Amino acid sequence: MNNIKNQFSIKDLENLTGIKAHTIRIWEKRYNLLQPKRTDTNIRYYSLASFQKLLNVSYLNNNGYKISKIAKMEEHKIPILVREIAAESNLEGHAINAFKLSMLNFDQGLFYNTYESLLREKDFVDIFYDIFIPLLTEIGLLWQTDTITPSHEHFLTSFIRQKILINTEKIQSKQINKSKKTFVLYLPENEIHELGLMFINYQLVAKGYQSIFLGMSVPADSLADLKKYYDEIIFISYFTVKPEKAQINQYLEDFRELILTNDKIELWILGKMLNTLNLNNLPKGVSAFMSIQDLFKTL
Repeated sequence: MNNIKNQFSIKDLENLTGIKAHTIRIWEKRYNLLQPKRTDTNIRYYSLASFQKLLNVSYLNNNGYKISKIAKMEEHKIPILVREIAAESNLEGHAINAFKLSMLNFDQGLFYNTYESLLREKDFVDIFYDIFIPLLTEIGLLWQTDTITPSHEHFLTSFIRQKILINTEKIQSKQINKSKKTFVLYLPENEIHELGLMFINYQLVAKGYQSIFLGMSVPADSLADLKKYYDEIIFISYFTVKPEKAQINQYLEDFRELILTNDKIELWILGKMLNTLNLNNLPKGVSAFMSIQDLFKTL
């Protein structure tokens, strides 16, 4: 069965490349950069080759090459020039484009090759911050606009999850520090977006902290059991889609009453749902962080 997405609307191209549809049409008419095709019902579409070319053209344009100059290049020389520029600098944009192609084609080999090439220039933490975080942000938007399907998203995130787990296992045997604090990482009920939380767990372990990763969809009342074993606990959670806007304030109040029963227990929260909160009026013991980097500045 062929799972490759090989037909794209101009809106798909806009979502995938960040180039406005109006600009794509101008490049078509003025420079003949792309040649759209038509279905049997006369609907315009673009091939996978057109999408790949547009990614490369966009990359060169963002690196100072004028469209008029790119349009005059021989077709086969465009990807060669892209690779040369990526090898010298600005790996990020090239790698993100390669991961997008990997996702659209369900191409495991391209994912692994791109990741391995990044490892020659960056460590895992830099790859996650510089490549995976912006990539995952883009993927979320592509899914919301129906440019990709959940299967595309799951294909990509499963590999990123695998890399976090592998790197966490490599450092798991390190001796923890002498801090009395224990970090407990969990996601609220019906929340399944765990990559950010997994990366926080990796960094805590790398820094030598005691980190207990509980994972997805954990009822708040079950967290009370941890207080029987540890005196100082910092609970960390990621609110990506849950709790919903109408329930989030009540969730935090209930958490405070049930779990935050003394000054040695805290809750640190991150995620998109923080945009629905008044961060200046959080319950006692709750702290909000707008990014993973901000959270680790406090440690």
